[in-house]
Amino acid sequence: MARRRVDYLLIGGGLAAANCARWLREEGADGSVLLVGREPDPPYNRPPLSKGYLQGKEPREEVLFRPDEWWQEQDVELMTRTSVIRLDAAERVATLSTKDEVEFDRALLATGANVRRLQTEGRDLDGIYYLRVFANSDAIRAIGERAERVVLVGGSYIATEVAASLTAAYGVKCSLVMLEDVTLERPFGKQVGGFFQRVLEEHGIEAHGGQEVERFEGSDGRVRSVVTKGGLELGCDAVVVGAGVAPETTLAQQAGLELGEAGGVRCSAGLETSAPGIFAAGDMCEYDSPVHGRRMRIEHWDVAFNQGKTAALNMLGRDVEHDVLPYFFSDLADWASMEYVGPGSGDVVVRGSMDDGNFTAFYLTAGRVTATLTVGRSGDLEQAGRFITEHASPNPAALADEGTDLASL
Repeated sequence: MARRRVDYLLIGGGLAAANCARWLREEGADGSVLLVGREPDPPYNRPPLSKGYLQGKEPREEVLFRPDEWWQEQDVELMTRTSVIRLDAAERVATLSTKDEVEFDRALLATGANVRRLQTEGRDLDGIYYLRVFANSDAIRAIGERAERVVLVGGSYIATEVAASLTAAYGVKCSLVMLEDVTLERPFGKQVGGFFQRVLEEHGIEAHGGQEVERFEGSDGRVRSVVTKGGLELGCDAVVVGAGVAPETTLAQQAGLELGEAGGVRCSAGLETSAPGIFAAGDMCEYDSPVHGRRMRIEHWDVAFNQGKTAALNMLGRDVEHDVLPYFFSDLADWASMEYVGPGSGDVVVRGSMDDGNFTAFYLTAGRVTATLTVGRSGDLEQAGRFITEHASPNPAALADEGTDLASL
């Protein structure tokens, strides 16, 4: 067993750790930086896995966070296929899966999340896929090239994006089976979710709401149909499950770090955990948001990306709060694209036309704008962000009136 020392230890192979490494160097850190990730690939952008990369439009090289030579140029040591299996927060020592030990001065915990796997009958049949990493996307692309019919389990981002990609790029007949009544109902509500479902259905994708999977049936060891508790039976050549994710907090719990109510690692507004000098970012970070005035845990690549920067600044002693407004986007092939700032919920005020696919939906809670989603109207986002960060309560009728200048509100 060997022991070594680094100034900055970044645990996790995703965008949070990668962007933290970038900003450590850009802001003048001259100490040693080690990034340890369990995946075989260097850090990369995950959204293309269900969109451009899955469709064959974006090559692997374009999906990477930075080219391979960047890590050497920035003097950032990158260890792939390696996990931290034990973290001693008090002694500042991490034990790697190689059995080596690493002493550190400051650390970032960015272990991300794991997909939720269905525990239904037939779950071990071949042809059932989950999407989280490059290899998953490669496998789903391969079935897209040969399958006639695929069932997608779930009604949120992964299921809808993969269905759109398989249909648009490969002509696969896709069916969605979901607990929700309409697609994307949970994050955006029935009215806005219904718009996206109509887009999918207009392109031949079936949507079956209010259905829970009871079992998978197959022959010769491979899935052949999906049966729901409501009696629906859908034949298929393959299944892709998008049932959400769960924050990966095993290492944090072993290290004795405090957890939050939403299941993540509890952090300050500056993303510092209960152990001084150890920060968290990404899907497993539950932080005190100065923007929202409450503790938040948000699962999205852009959030992890920006939290990586905040963590880097505070590892350098800048003492800044993470006050970046969370931003999301989603593409359903080239049929419809949405942008979203939030998160939030409440009464929906629509500006523009859903029928024309050109609208902005403002979400109001107790009169305040807490989130905004836009399709084809990116220009509304800047003002929407001001409404949210300034806790504004604009008149709903004026919000909906396209003749009203949003800045005047």
